[in-house]
Amino acid sequence: MTGGFAISWHLRLRMAEKGMYATTELVPLLAERGVDLSREQVFRLVTQPPQRLSMDTLAALCDILGCTPNDLIEVQPVQAAVRKAVGEVDRSGPPPVRRTAIRRPAAE
Repeated sequence: MTGGFAISWHLRLRMAEKGMYATTELVPLLAERGVDLSREQVFRLVTQPPQRLSMDTLAALCDILGCTPNDLIEVQPVQAAVRKAVGEVDRSGPPPVRRTAIRRPAAE
């Protein structure tokens, strides 16, 4: 397996810091800056990390919220999982929990 990145999208938090709680509040503010998105597109932009984001949209969001791209996007590297060889035991975590059965001698 390969490593990747964990991306946190903080648009909703930055909006709340500016007293903006409805996603529809962004629609006209974006339009004023030449970014025409539908209410549905803005809702998705606010509620989930975008897979693609135009520079115009990012610049407009930063202007509206008085922030930088780093305030909106947090990127953290994720360590790659290391494949184990057959028969190799993973000792990186706690040992597995094993249930114990209590056996009492049969009454005579």
